[in-house]
Amino acid sequence: MSILSESQAARISDWDSKTTTAGNTLAPQDGQSYVRGPSAPALAYVTIPQLLREAVSRFGPREAAVFSEQDIRMSYYDLDRAVDELASGLLALGLDKGDRVGIWSPNRVEWVLTQFATARVGLVLVNINPAYRLGELEYALNKVGCKTLIAAKSFKTSDYEGMIRQLAPELDDCEPGKLRSHKLPHLRSVVLMDDQPGPGAYSFKDLQNLGGPAQQLRIPEIDKTLGPDDAINIQFTSGTTGMPKGATLSHYNIVNNARYVTDRIDLSETDRLAIPVPLYHCFGMVMGVLGAVSKGATMVFPGEGFDAAQTLDALASERCTAAYGVPTMFVAMLEDLERKPRDLSSMRTGIMAGAPCPVEVMQRVNAQMNMQEVTICYGMTETSPVSFQSFVNDPTDKRCETVGRVHPHLEVKIVDQDGQIVPIGTKGELCTRGYSIMKGYWEDPDKTADSILDGWMHTGDLAVFDEDGFCSIVGRVKDMIIRGGENIYPREIEEYLIRHPKVSDVQVFGIPDEKFGEEVCAWAIAKPGVDLTEDELRASLQGQIAHFKIPRHFRIVDEIPMTITGKPQKFVMRDLMVKMVE
Repeated sequence: MSILSESQAARISDWDSKTTTAGNTLAPQDGQSYVRGPSAPALAYVTIPQLLREAVSRFGPREAAVFSEQDIRMSYYDLDRAVDELASGLLALGLDKGDRVGIWSPNRVEWVLTQFATARVGLVLVNINPAYRLGELEYALNKVGCKTLIAAKSFKTSDYEGMIRQLAPELDDCEPGKLRSHKLPHLRSVVLMDDQPGPGAYSFKDLQNLGGPAQQLRIPEIDKTLGPDDAINIQFTSGTTGMPKGATLSHYNIVNNARYVTDRIDLSETDRLAIPVPLYHCFGMVMGVLGAVSKGATMVFPGEGFDAAQTLDALASERCTAAYGVPTMFVAMLEDLERKPRDLSSMRTGIMAGAPCPVEVMQRVNAQMNMQEVTICYGMTETSPVSFQSFVNDPTDKRCETVGRVHPHLEVKIVDQDGQIVPIGTKGELCTRGYSIMKGYWEDPDKTADSILDGWMHTGDLAVFDEDGFCSIVGRVKDMIIRGGENIYPREIEEYLIRHPKVSDVQVFGIPDEKFGEEVCAWAIAKPGVDLTEDELRASLQGQIAHFKIPRHFRIVDEIPMTITGKPQKFVMRDLMVKMVE
């Protein structure tokens, strides 16, 4: 029996652009910056195992996943069998419902199997950033008390095994599954994605074969105890500032968000979705994996990490119809496409998220990659992740200058410093309330209380609504520069500078100043093969914006510090710039 009714599977794109048959509006009411999303399709009160079971029952023989670099193809039937096999192995390790299992790996088949296998038996999957180093790994594992760590042996310059053994030298002298480590006191088992895992560790194949009939019989019994509101995933949100916090998400959070995200791009079982974004982040594991499974689509993983040529080759050879990426990924693919054209005639849609998309980039993606229906998303890990998304038929300017309109079953408001809702067209902090709000930061009630007030998630993002409900993100509350009593929004200046024909990317931020409190700084990357000077940038702003908004300091740089998901780290730039001007 289907767990998703016809009404739940209804296409959001069939709704009127401003109102829905349920009577909800996507536009603000009474001139105030408050919007409530549609109440259809209905929320599904289900678990991840139920979501997968539904896909298997409907699309069993169809191709579920392709891992191009590993040369692996799996049908939904294959995926289902492999998930139960791995879940049995996890039970054989002695893990119980609610225990935490870390995954530290680039995009591989083992990642996806672990994602579903942990959920199958109620284990909490802990996503560990593939770029983490020793201190970050130790912090993450101990913060949430991981009992098992499943890791790649290495990736690019990261020697995962070496770092694990450095933190837990006791591995060299223990039996697999019997670790007792001074620095990692909760960790009992280490599983490496390699046939030669070394002393004290299991190989991934060992884990797949570890379970037997006793564990297989336990799986359906555990299934009966699973609830949609159970915590099932922890994602560390170091983001652009501060120490990482463990955002804790439930089945209910991420299953429904995955469904609504893929509704808005009209994804179906006939689509083939390329996922070059990292699985450790919501973009990959929720919007990508769970989103595809919710529709019975095929997931295509071009490689372990993003490579423009590799991704384009996969789009062409696999006849993909959709692709995800951050704007910098699409820029890299467009540049590679100029060097080596591919047949992308099968492409139709996708999602560009993580950072603002310049209009020129969107137009080129529409035309040169045949992605006429690409949409923009906005959200945060703490909201599972998407709160706003454009529709496939929104005008190009709305898909670049805004982040679209509110998702179903969510309330959003924009407030001033006193927490009062501001009028339409006025900047303020964006707040979200509804099914998507995380359960909290793992064992950190103080930070949770700082972020969630009366059920409202305070995003820290500065936003503004227009009369039709389109939302524009204009910066971070903490990024706003106050120079001589004037509020300056970096995004406004960035939008002028990015128009310069020689500029590839630009970031604006503030640094402390004795006279004005803060001064404005801009870092810019020149387009390949051109010379760009600071004077040219300064001159381009003369007469365009108020004099106090023109950065005092410009720097032409080779790269902008980014998180692995493509978000600029302005606190890093700020610290470096302070040293430069001393």
